[in-house]
Amino acid sequence: MKVKNYYIAFGIISILFLVITASQSFPNLLGEKKTNKDIIKFSHKVHEAVDCESCHSQVAQATSLSMRLLPVKDDCASCHDVNDTDACNTCHYENVKEPLIQKKSELIFNHKSHIEQGKKCVDCHQGLSEVDYSFESTLVNPKMENCYTCHNDKKNVTNACEACHITTANLIPADHQKTDFIKFHKFLASKPDANCVMCHDNNSCESCHVGTKVLNETNAPNNFYQPFVPDNFIDGTKQQQITRVHDLNYRFTHGMDLKGKNAQCQTCHEVETFCVNCHAASGGDISLGGVLPSSHLSPNFVKFPGTDGGEHAKLARRDIERCISCHDVQGQDPVCITCHIPKK
Repeated sequence: MKVKNYYIAFGIISILFLVITASQSFPNLLGEKKTNKDIIKFSHKVHEAVDCESCHSQVAQATSLSMRLLPVKDDCASCHDVNDTDACNTCHYENVKEPLIQKKSELIFNHKSHIEQGKKCVDCHQGLSEVDYSFESTLVNPKMENCYTCHNDKKNVTNACEACHITTANLIPADHQKTDFIKFHKFLASKPDANCVMCHDNNSCESCHVGTKVLNETNAPNNFYQPFVPDNFIDGTKQQQITRVHDLNYRFTHGMDLKGKNAQCQTCHEVETFCVNCHAASGGDISLGGVLPSSHLSPNFVKFPGTDGGEHAKLARRDIERCISCHDVQGQDPVCITCHIPKK
């Protein structure tokens, strides 16, 4: 037993040693991402009276965001005595000699062109006079609404997404990433200050908001009208076409969306013609058998008339919409009317 405890203690100590060593040598491994705050002492608030160009001297000639945009030693020398070794610790940490960190951008942007057009730094980069380090400001990078004041269909500049964005495959605004956005986006679109037109046009709306009724298609998997396609997006220099709406494994996960009511399946799919291809019994009726939900496999799911009805009665009272997804609860479903016969 003593030997076992010894090995356990040794293992714990070894793990702690490795974790501490890794955190000191590779801080990013534990989520402690290094910033310029760890490299140099600086305050934009203190330098508020200094022109941006005095420090970011190379920006005026920068034609892409991959060029060096942060200040260098010569820029500091225009105001500070960089040869005074006794004052180094005013800005520099001891034994920290690495260059400033410039983040890699996924945008295509030409500072030189915008400056020549008369744009000022503060037109796009705001809030810096209130913080020490740029990443502390939520307005350090312009919002899309700011860009749209020029890049719209009313001025002689492009408003094509791929003109500035390297990839539009996952170009989703932050407010679109809420779980209920699809369900409630109509309220945002109806607001007086709605800015949907920045990215969307009528074709974008019609890709979803078109009817599937009175069409020749039967909405079966082999003869299905897809209102969402085709839709295009740009990924680098390669243009791709979306030919599917759901993920490739959606067949195995669509039940979660149904239960969570994240999507209105019957907007595009009809139970009798689409779902029945998988959820059908040998007789061809989805209501009489086939692939049953796990809740239906409970031994007490259905009880004899005159009892409490079993689990299915509880589920129906709790969420009748779940039943409607497969069963017509208006009295026409053959499963329901087997027991639920109106009294004369």
